[in-house]
Amino acid sequence: MDLESPLDSLKGIGDKTRQIFANAGIENLGDLLGYFPRAYEQFQEPRPLAGLEEGELVSIAGCLAEPIANHYLRGRCISTALCTDGAGEVQLTWYNMPYLKNSLRAGVSYIFRGKTKKKGRRLLIEQPAVYSAEQYQALSDSLQPVYSLSKGMTVKMVQKAVRQTLDGMKAGVDYLLESERERYHLCAYDIAIAQMHFPDSASALRIARRRLVFDEFFFFLLQLRYLKEHRKKESNQFRIRPQGTAKRLIAALPYELTGAQKAVWADIERELSGETAMARLVQGDVGSGKTIIAVLALLTVAENGYQGAMMAPTEVLARQHYESIQSLLQKNGIPFQVVLLTGSMTVKQKREAYARMESGEASIIIGTHALIQEKAIYQDLALVITDEQHRFGVRQRENLSQKGSAPHTIVMSATPIPRTLAVILYGDLDISVIHEMPSNRLPVKNCVVGPAYRPKAYAFIEAQVRLGHQAYVICPMVEESDMVDAENVIEYAQILRAALPAEITVDFLHGRMKPSEKNDIMERFLRNDIQVLVSTTVVEVGVNVPNATVMMIENAERFGLAQLHQLRGRVGRGAAQSYCIFLHAADGEQIRERLDILNHSNDGFEIAARDLQLRGPGDLFGVRQSGLMDFKLADIYTDADILQLANEAVDRITEEDPALALPQHAELRSRYRQILKRQSEHLSL
Repeated sequence: MDLESPLDSLKGIGDKTRQIFANAGIENLGDLLGYFPRAYEQFQEPRPLAGLEEGELVSIAGCLAEPIANHYLRGRCISTALCTDGAGEVQLTWYNMPYLKNSLRAGVSYIFRGKTKKKGRRLLIEQPAVYSAEQYQALSDSLQPVYSLSKGMTVKMVQKAVRQTLDGMKAGVDYLLESERERYHLCAYDIAIAQMHFPDSASALRIARRRLVFDEFFFFLLQLRYLKEHRKKESNQFRIRPQGTAKRLIAALPYELTGAQKAVWADIERELSGETAMARLVQGDVGSGKTIIAVLALLTVAENGYQGAMMAPTEVLARQHYESIQSLLQKNGIPFQVVLLTGSMTVKQKREAYARMESGEASIIIGTHALIQEKAIYQDLALVITDEQHRFGVRQRENLSQKGSAPHTIVMSATPIPRTLAVILYGDLDISVIHEMPSNRLPVKNCVVGPAYRPKAYAFIEAQVRLGHQAYVICPMVEESDMVDAENVIEYAQILRAALPAEITVDFLHGRMKPSEKNDIMERFLRNDIQVLVSTTVVEVGVNVPNATVMMIENAERFGLAQLHQLRGRVGRGAAQSYCIFLHAADGEQIRERLDILNHSNDGFEIAARDLQLRGPGDLFGVRQSGLMDFKLADIYTDADILQLANEAVDRITEEDPALALPQHAELRSRYRQILKRQSEHLSL
């Protein structure tokens, strides 16, 4: 079965079902097999009712003390009953399930599964699943996949399609030779895919995940290797020499560049006029001053009569870059034209931007992915800068570079990656690090606390808002999940609205919102129309909001330290003192030890290194530790050992067969071409 085959090649997939899957990004059989569960449900031994605490996902065994009572409120049926096991009791509540009154009997033993909540002094479970002892035993100690489902999708629908695809796969087809799999202790690809969807055990799932993480790293690094080989041959077609504009701007700045900024700028200035085209990564903590380095490079290119483009990961950030650069040039009497290009602009606005780019009237172009679309034509593109590189794939970066004739490239990243990993992940680039913070930056004050501190945190946020400031509250989840004991963004926003005075505007932001909705929320937060923003980690790569002074992170133990540090970097950008509250729901010596690192350090690179030392293999059932490179499964921190093995494998294979032309690499060549084709199609959308 060809994995490029459309989904409707499966039996039972008609137009309606195909569209439902397409809404979730599943167009062909390969997409389907790569639609991995977001979590796995584990059914463990039922717990005694007397020992239950608030906020736990539990299974309980007991009888209904009395028949279920149905009440109706505004047309909604609310069913309630009291469950007891003789030693304790819990109230059960169901919504819009009136038939339970006739199907569940008082005095009969059942097993109920759900999340505990407190209402007054009483513990309750809302919408618990119900099982007989036999049904529960069949699920006991197994791993049940939990998928992210778009409208119209069901778990059974996904599982049925996956099983049919797996049945049609040719057994044993693998791009990795058996000798390579043995060398790196990897299972076969078909086994890995099957176990990811239908795991026999937690151990089998870990083995499967290891193989698929290896694959993600392998093909990413393979692309990097070919990009690096291509770049080696590129001579500098744009000999750009300083003519004084950058020097004058540096002298006019209201602050002095740090020693690290000066050193990095000296590297870039030298390479712009060197023998070969520049390809450089500029790494620096949030707030270390990478953007001004980018501006200096863009100005130097412009004064030589060429064009420079900077691509940002979000429209709001692109617009903020555009406005700040334009303001800086106007304030200092620098005449170069700046143009903005984003996807949400009107047809007329885009047409005008395209015309100014193609004619060369615009020397500096700022935008999002719109910069690499077919209609975006440049007159003489000599410099390409990608901001927050981990939000762009290798192909996207390469695609922007191909808009010019071997332009210089600068990649900027605020993600603190230990150098050993950065050398692998950015193998096609030279690396510069801005390791100093500007002297006028006030360090963020940190505290690590438990749930009991939450009312004080709310009061502190209120006090900061009354002083005219703003706050972020970060939660790991978007919607309620039976799998993860984590705060819910949408529900949490409602809780905060009730806890804070009515004049304080609270709103929420998450990754499943439409781009236009996300842009609107961030614009309103930037204007201080929203005082408290409840968000998932989508704000990790966000706009500069100097007025935000509080970052409160719920369930902090569920994030990697490097990601927590990135989130903390959203505050501390203005003149006022800023604060970060790390609130952990789970306890334990290891959790406290990890979070205490953040409590005592604001150095992202030191934190990332300590994080790697502390962490063993990744927690299979926890959240991802970073959003770096946007891999589906892989995480550069938790999977650092696999990353290094994949790098070794790419080295071995490309050294033996640079063109992948040998017969034993036919499957590898085919897979690699499919990946490149899919990425090209995605970029052309």
